[in-house]
Amino acid sequence: MTDQRNDDGKGGMFIGRMTGGAAASGKGARAEDRSERTGRPADGGESAPVVVPEGLRMPGEGGMAVLDMSGGAAATGENAEAVDASRQLLAVTPELLAAVGELKLDLPRFARTEQLDALDAELAGLEEDARTQGRTRSGRLTRLRELLTGGATAVGGLASAVAVVQAISSLLG
Repeated sequence: MTDQRNDDGKGGMFIGRMTGGAAASGKGARAEDRSERTGRPADGGESAPVVVPEGLRMPGEGGMAVLDMSGGAAATGENAEAVDASRQLLAVTPELLAAVGELKLDLPRFARTEQLDALDAELAGLEEDARTQGRTRSGRLTRLRELLTGGATAVGGLASAVAVVQAISSLLG
């Protein structure tokens, strides 16, 4: 892991820990992260310190040292490219599905609006995701929470809507 080329005063990249994302080092190198990851980090975002091996030096220009990487992409060298296109999928809990079922029973009481149609479509998409995969995209959950808390519909004040928001919030953390 030691790269002695760093004596020229031009540094490369040192990554002590990387949980997803993308990194590239070198002339013309490119990194892109288009990710949605599965679940939340196991450590809840808190990480133990990285222990750097004695004698490890910063890599030279275009070089990279990675000590701990779970997910993501890394590339080094001239015109290197690193792309992380993982998707974050969260398990749809029975509590969330029950709350969604209750909310859907309440929706016919309201006049149809564009916002209510959007909410109905997201709820149907969530149920389809749960039925076919048992998981859903974090973006769908975020959109549902926004629809229910943004004040665009009167639905957000329902106890069933509050239960959906609480279930989503516990998943998203």
